[in-house]
Amino acid sequence: MRILLVEDDADLSRQMQNGLKIAGYTVDHADNGEDGHFLGDTEPYDAAILDLGLPIMDGASILKKWRRDGRKMPVMILTARDSWTEKVEGLDAGADDYLTKPFVMEELLARLRALIRRSAGQTSPLLEAGPVILDTRNGKVALNGTAIKLTALEFKLLSYMMHHQSKIVSRTELTEHIYAQDFDRDSNTIEVFVNRIRRKLDVPLITTVRGLGYRLEWEDAKD
Repeated sequence: MRILLVEDDADLSRQMQNGLKIAGYTVDHADNGEDGHFLGDTEPYDAAILDLGLPIMDGASILKKWRRDGRKMPVMILTARDSWTEKVEGLDAGADDYLTKPFVMEELLARLRALIRRSAGQTSPLLEAGPVILDTRNGKVALNGTAIKLTALEFKLLSYMMHHQSKIVSRTELTEHIYAQDFDRDSNTIEVFVNRIRRKLDVPLITTVRGLGYRLEWEDAKD
């Protein structure tokens, strides 16, 4: 899952980026409103974390522009000011949730997981596909109750597909959602990761849709 973080406080943004990456997210960061708006307007994200008090362009203005231009990714706003009027302004601008500074990283992560689940049409923190269960809270994957060890990128790919079960997902889409903007992306590696996941799970979970990409769904559910 790929996250956009727009925060101008250097220390806080560094802590948040570290926490998000440890939790398994790919993170792009902007330290001013202009750059943040540009990234959110031109790159695909699974969610954005947006500070309201930003230089050059404030967070509420960014959010209004995103929503006006049809950007639908879930957005969590951050504010250091404990003012109900600003929270209302942010929500009315199109925010999906808010968090007031200072906050505990665990709460931000829990709220973020919930935003991404709802956006993908999922309700439980446990994503299930037949005998495979992915726990979004701790980043663990199990097959018939036995833990499966995945690399960071394998987990990101599987997590994205588990959030979008039964949907055909192209290699380009997977590449855009597991790699950061400044990473040297190569969509050809997606096939490598998919094959590794297939071998490790050893169940008919991911199907290749010729010319289009991949679909994750539990085949036995059709029987």
